[in-house]
Amino acid sequence: MRLRLVEYSEGYLADHWCQKEHIVHCLEGAFTTELETGESFQLTPGMSYIVSDELSSHRSVTQNGVKLLIIDGDFLKLKSTVQTETLQVILPK
Repeated sequence: MRLRLVEYSEGYLADHWCQKEHIVHCLEGAFTTELETGESFQLTPGMSYIVSDELSSHRSVTQNGVKLLIIDGDFLKLKSTVQTETLQVILPK
């Protein structure tokens, strides 16, 4: 398992589509996760998302900057060939 504190600066747009597993928790600011399918999800402080390995192509974009806690590791790798959800967004309480 790997824990990272990541800050993306104002105007950040990922230069690639990622297919790796992550748990991403928004600490400060806001960002959008875009899926290669055209769907997008806005996350603000207190919100998280989980994506399993190789289930979706996603990238991050932020207009005003964001601070994220990113957790990744083998425990998020795809365990089954049948999976219907590609991205799970967790809303704050």
